[in-house]
Amino acid sequence: MYADPATPYGRSHTTDGGVPMADITVIGGGIAGLSAAITAAERGAGVALLEAHEETGGRARSTDGPYRANLGPHVLYKDGPLWAWLDERGLLPACARPPFSGMRVRWEGELRRTPPLAAVPTVLRLRGRDAPVDRSFREWVADHSDEKTAAMLSAAAGVYTFHHDPGSLSAAFVWPRTVRTLLSPPPTVRYPIGGWSALVATMESRARELGVHVRTGARVTELPDGPVVVATELHEAARLLGDPSVTWTSGRTLCLDLGLRTRRGDPFIVFDLDEAGWVERFTAPDPTLAPDGEELFQAQMPMRPDEDADAAAARLERLLDASVEGWRDRVTWRRRQVMDGRSGALDLPGTTWRDRPAVDRGDGVFLAGDMVAAPGLLSEVAWASGVEAATLATAAVPAGVG
Repeated sequence: MYADPATPYGRSHTTDGGVPMADITVIGGGIAGLSAAITAAERGAGVALLEAHEETGGRARSTDGPYRANLGPHVLYKDGPLWAWLDERGLLPACARPPFSGMRVRWEGELRRTPPLAAVPTVLRLRGRDAPVDRSFREWVADHSDEKTAAMLSAAAGVYTFHHDPGSLSAAFVWPRTVRTLLSPPPTVRYPIGGWSALVATMESRARELGVHVRTGARVTELPDGPVVVATELHEAARLLGDPSVTWTSGRTLCLDLGLRTRRGDPFIVFDLDEAGWVERFTAPDPTLAPDGEELFQAQMPMRPDEDADAAAARLERLLDASVEGWRDRVTWRRRQVMDGRSGALDLPGTTWRDRPAVDRGDGVFLAGDMVAAPGLLSEVAWASGVEAATLATAAVPAGVG
C-alpha cells in the first residue's frame, strides 16, 4: 500500500505497538487533503494524512530561503467560501492587501496605464447577465460588441485560467470569474504574508491539534481499505483508482520567478491582453518575500498547443522586456517551471463543474482536488471538494468505529 509497508493504517482510533490507526485515510497533503483531514477530524473521525513529499502543502508550498516564491502565482479571495472557512477557525495567516497603483496593460504591443476604454460599454452591457454554458466566451462577448473587444476580454482571463485561449472556454465558466477577479471593487485579493506556506502551516497545525496523524514521505502505491480520500493531482488519482477516465481539461503554462534588484517605478501588475500572460511583483504587497533591496516577480505565459518551453519563455521574456525596465541586468535569482495540468480545472463549452470527475467514486473512495466536481475559483475548488469528500467519508465509516 505504501512505499514504507511497515507502517500500516487501519480503521480504529487505537494504536498497536505505537502505530497510529485511523477511521479515514487522506492521501495527499495539499489544500484539498488538509481541508479534508480537518473536516473529518472535526466530525469526530480518526484521520491519517499521508503525503508523498517531505512536507505538506502540495502546490501551495513556497520556496525556502531568501525568496519565498509560490509554485505559480497564488492569492486568496476575501469574498470566497475558503476565506470564510479559514476565518471561522482562526486559520487565516496575516494577509496583505494589494497596492492601489502600479497596474499596467499590454494591448496591441503597447504598454498602457489603463485598460482600453473601448471595452467599457461591453462590460457594462454584460454585467448582471447569465453567460451561457454551451457557447464559448469569445462568441458570446462578440455578440454584444465586436471581435476585437471579445479577444481583449478573453485574454484578460489568462490571469486565472492559465490557458492560451481563454475565449474558447465556456462563457458560463469565464464570465463569472472575470467579474469576480477583475471587475468587482473593492479588490478582494489578499496575499498571505510569507507566501502560501504560511497558510499551509496554520492548516497543518490545526489538523495535528485535532489528532490527525500527519505522515510525510509516505508515497501510496495502492489504495488502502476505505473510507479513503484521494487528494492528489488528477493523473495520480487516476493511477491509484485504475481509472483512465478520471481526467479533465486544465492549463499548460510557463512560469518564471525572478529576484530583481529594486528599481523605482516597477509595475505591480501587468495584464497581457495580447497573449493572456501575466506579470506580478509580489513584494509590492509583501516585502518579506525577498531580501532588502530586491523584488520578487512571478510571471506566467500560457503555452500554445505543441509549443515548447523555450518558445513560451521567449514570449514571456518579451512581455517582461516591455514592462519591467532593465530586468535582465537586475536578476539575482531565477526559477523556470512548466505547470502542465496543475493550475485547476477549465470547463469547455457544454460542460460545467458538475461534469468533472465525481467526488464520490463508490466503495468508500472519495476524490478531492482542484480538478474535480466542486464549485469555486482556483483553490476554492480544492477546498470545497476536500470538505465534501470528508463529509461523505465520515458518513461511510462503519458503525461502531470511531
